[in-house]
Amino acid sequence: MAAGAAGSLDALAARAAAAVDTDETVRLTRELIRIPSVYRPGDPTGSEAAAAAFIGEYLRGRGLSVSVHDAAPNRPNVVGDWVPGRAGRGLILEGHTDVVTEGDHAMWTHPPFSAALKDGRIYGRGAADMKGGLAAAIVALDAVRGSVPDLPGRVRIAALADEEGMMLGVKAFVRAGGATGFDGAIICEPEENEICLHQKGAMRLLATFRGRMAHGAMPYAGVNPIPWAAAFISGLASEEALQQQRHGAHRFLGLPLITPTTVRAPVFGEPQFNVMAGEAQVTIDIRTVPGQDHGALCAALHKIAAGVRAADPRADVTLEVVEDRPWTETPADAPIVRAVQRAHQPALGRAPRYGGVPGSTDGTFLHAWAGIPIVTIGPGRRDIPHQADEYVETAELVAAARLYAAAIVYFLSEES
Repeated sequence: MAAGAAGSLDALAARAAAAVDTDETVRLTRELIRIPSVYRPGDPTGSEAAAAAFIGEYLRGRGLSVSVHDAAPNRPNVVGDWVPGRAGRGLILEGHTDVVTEGDHAMWTHPPFSAALKDGRIYGRGAADMKGGLAAAIVALDAVRGSVPDLPGRVRIAALADEEGMMLGVKAFVRAGGATGFDGAIICEPEENEICLHQKGAMRLLATFRGRMAHGAMPYAGVNPIPWAAAFISGLASEEALQQQRHGAHRFLGLPLITPTTVRAPVFGEPQFNVMAGEAQVTIDIRTVPGQDHGALCAALHKIAAGVRAADPRADVTLEVVEDRPWTETPADAPIVRAVQRAHQPALGRAPRYGGVPGSTDGTFLHAWAGIPIVTIGPGRRDIPHQADEYVETAELVAAARLYAAAIVYFLSEES
């Protein structure tokens, strides 16, 4: 690209960033927080439906073409499209509408769905994770449409359901072709506005140990599964140490982890001191770094289970993979990376900062299933989600919107 053209593009990116409506960014974030979107099975109002309806109406009011599709009953995905008119690249700005439980309201300084604004912070469940990022993306696109309306290509806002659960929303989105024909995606998760090109993988496994119930005074009349579970957990610790020694600490993601998260015995019914459980279960949360082979790791856990059986021929052990989310790694020279990197100077007047995503996001499946290069970047402290008094800084929120606006201009305008 010629120097003059590059300067002109920088000016357009700066114009789009400056066009971000700061008051509207804050207002929209607060409006979204005020709509509880915790998934509560059995409660007809306990889903993302109200938040999705609000977003759909908001996008229609801004002139976007909107479609709504259920990822599961009463759990809609909302998609808003802007197509300026000329062919070009396609960009997805992605966020999720669901939030985790607010927990005990007494633990909150401000009511969790009040969206209280105090000392430059918006408080509430989902403020950072991730209604702030979603609002910033929507306002950013509005700024681009108003200030640089004749860009080539297209932009899609994807407000998806169930990211906090089994990621049904993004899976349905990809299966329905929602990512087809797009060339890059910005995942607007709370990452302190750091560019994240690396994301940990996740595996969730369930280990079940079946023995035979007996009276606690006569354990010899049954078969106790709890020692098998204990031996299995000990094996997990050894395997974690081996994996950490083999792969080391990733620069942005840290160490790979194998964590037994729950132990249950009995699996059914209430525990009693004088009853030896007939069945035990262990849930395992595995977090992987780039380079780890999920298949080989799963095989290693099956080997641990086989060792439990070998030590006690009575042992009935089964291992089930409940979810498998691969790690992701976006090449540093991908066009979407270049666009986000370049956006920092005109939008914020500084160089970019870099980080890594410690968990999985909807971007996991956009990358793994749809083959789309992703950059995860958004407002909010990385360690604040899922806590009482969750908040997002208004300055960081507006900065994210400006970054997104400038990045849209660069991504749609630059040549490969």
